[in-house]
Amino acid sequence: MTAERPIFRPLDAFPVRAPVQTRWDDNDIYGHVNNVVYYSYFDTVVNRHLIEAGALDIHDGEVIGLVVETGCRYCAPLAFPEPVTAGMGVAHVGRSSVRYEIGLYGADHAEAAAEGFFIHVYVDRATRRPTELPARFREVLEAARF
Repeated sequence: MTAERPIFRPLDAFPVRAPVQTRWDDNDIYGHVNNVVYYSYFDTVVNRHLIEAGALDIHDGEVIGLVVETGCRYCAPLAFPEPVTAGMGVAHVGRSSVRYEIGLYGADHAEAAAEGFFIHVYVDRATRRPTELPARFREVLEAARF
């Protein structure tokens, strides 16, 4: 019985694309980026986009995102010092939650090495209670929708 490769989106299907720098310590004993590091890449791509777009102020903003669910499917290894490009898009926007979907692509960009998702619930920084997404946040999210 042969397992079929998962079908992932092509890089150009993602509304947002960004480089991800692999690091020496991302590789594990088997010579490739360890599976848990992919989640760090996902989180970095999402938050960097929000910060650069002026939607998220990680130091003084009233709203912060908490991860409530994640997932990842792996298809091919990545390894330091390989350049990686992440594709990111918004699949769902709720009152206080967002589902981000991310693909990671190696140097050739031909096929995704992995595809995953993060669901963030945005909460009031002080109370940690879910709060409605601010208008600027919604604008940035809508611009990154699939």
